[in-house]
Amino acid sequence: MVKIKNRRELLDDAFSSTNKKAREIVLDAVEALLDAVEPKKIVKSKVLLSNKTLCIGEKTFDLTTFKEVIVVGGGKASGSMAEALEDILGDYVKKGLVVVPKGTANKYKTRKIKIHEASHPIPDDSSIKGAKKIISLVSQAKENDLVICLISGGGSSLMALPRTGISLRDKQKVTDLLLKCGATINEINAVRKHISAFKGGQLAKAAYPATVLGLLLSDVLGDPLDVIASGPTVPDSTTFKNAINILKRYDLWEKVPNSVKKVLSDGEMGLIEETPKEDSSVFNKVSNIVLGNNRLACQAAINAMKSHGLNTLFLTSFLEGEARELGIALSALAKEVLVSGNPLSPPVGIVAGGETTVTVTGNGKGGRNQEIALAAALKIEGLSNTVMVSLSTDGVDGPTDAAGALVDSETLRRSKELGLDAGAYLKNNDSYSFFSRVGGLIFTGPTGTNVNDVTMLIVL
Repeated sequence: MVKIKNRRELLDDAFSSTNKKAREIVLDAVEALLDAVEPKKIVKSKVLLSNKTLCIGEKTFDLTTFKEVIVVGGGKASGSMAEALEDILGDYVKKGLVVVPKGTANKYKTRKIKIHEASHPIPDDSSIKGAKKIISLVSQAKENDLVICLISGGGSSLMALPRTGISLRDKQKVTDLLLKCGATINEINAVRKHISAFKGGQLAKAAYPATVLGLLLSDVLGDPLDVIASGPTVPDSTTFKNAINILKRYDLWEKVPNSVKKVLSDGEMGLIEETPKEDSSVFNKVSNIVLGNNRLACQAAINAMKSHGLNTLFLTSFLEGEARELGIALSALAKEVLVSGNPLSPPVGIVAGGETTVTVTGNGKGGRNQEIALAAALKIEGLSNTVMVSLSTDGVDGPTDAAGALVDSETLRRSKELGLDAGAYLKNNDSYSFFSRVGGLIFTGPTGTNVNDVTMLIVL
C-alpha cells in the first residue's frame, strides 16, 4: 500500500486538535484512494482464469484456441499490470514487453514480459526504441494468436514513434508546447495521434489479424477509449484537420516545427493515410476494457470519509478547466457549508476528481494540484476547521517530486509571517516554491498508477 512519506510532519503542523483531526481524515482518504487504484490489485480483481478461459466481465477468451499469448503495453501502471497478468496466466504468456517510466523498472519482477524504461512526460530515444520493439512483436502475431495490450496514463510519451519525416526533437517540442498552453488531454492526444506511427489505432493495425485485448486504466475524463494513452488499440475519432485546428486554437501553428506542419497539412489533403477509423477491418477482433478510473479513486476517498462519520458528497469525476479557478470554486463551497449548511452540514467531506490544466505564464515551479491548493489557500483564510488536499494519483504533480499539497485556514497566515506574497507565487506559477517554505507538500513518491487527480475538502 502506498503511504504518505511525510504524513507525520503534516500532522505535526496542525494548529489545533480539530485541525489535526481534519488532517488525519483527509490523509487517510488519500491513502485509501491510492490503495484502491493500485494496478496489481485492480487487475487481479477484474481479470480471472477459469478452466483455461480468460474472463474479464462478460468477455471470455478460450486460451486453448490461441497458439501464443503476447503481452505488450506502456504507461505508469503497465509494470504492475504485467506482473499481475503473469501471475494470473502463468505459462500461457509466451513473450512481451511493456514500457515504464525511467527509474522504475527494478520494481517489477516479470518472467516472460520484458520491462523497458522511457521518459515521461516528454518522450526520448528510449520511447522510440520501446515503441519499435512493441510494433515488431505484434507484427509477428498470427491469426491464431492473442495480443494483450496493457495501457495506462503516461503511455503517450512512453511509447512514442514519430511519423516519417518528424524527428524526436520536433515531437518533443510539440509535446512541450501543448503541455504548457492549457490544452486538455483530449486535445493534446488528438495532435499526438496524428504525428505518430503508433497511436490512434495503429498498434491494433500492426497486430492484425491477431485477436487483440486492450486492458486499460483510464487517466482521461469520462474514459474515452481513443484518448487513453492516445488510443493505440482503438479507432481514432479525430482527424488531421482536428489536429491542425487545435494547434491554431492555442496559437501554436506558427510555433510548431515545419516538419509537423507538413505532415498534418499533407494528411488533411489526403496525401497521408488517416489513422484507422471505426469501420476499419483491423478492429474486427479487438476488444478494449477499462479496468479502473478516477471514479474508483474518488469513491474510495468517500468511503474513507464515511468511516470517520462525515457527511459526504462525491461532487464529480469530470473536473476540468484552469486549476486556480477550481481552487477558488471549492473554497467558495467551504464557505457555503460553514454559513448555511448547504449542500451538507458539518462535519463534511467533499471529493472531486478529474484533470485541470495550467496555462503557464510565469517561470516558477509547480503542478496543477499545487496550484489548486495555493489558489484555495488565498480564499479560505480564517475558515475554521477547513482543510483541502489536491493530489495527482501518480504521485508526481507537474515537474516536481510532490504528489500535491494540503492547505487550511492558517496557510495564508503562516506565509505572511514568513514575508511571502502568496498571490505573487500563484501569478508566477511557483506553487512548489511556496509550499516548500510554508509547508503542506504531500510526498508519496511515484505510485505506479495514474487515474487523474483528486481534490478533497474537509469541514468539521
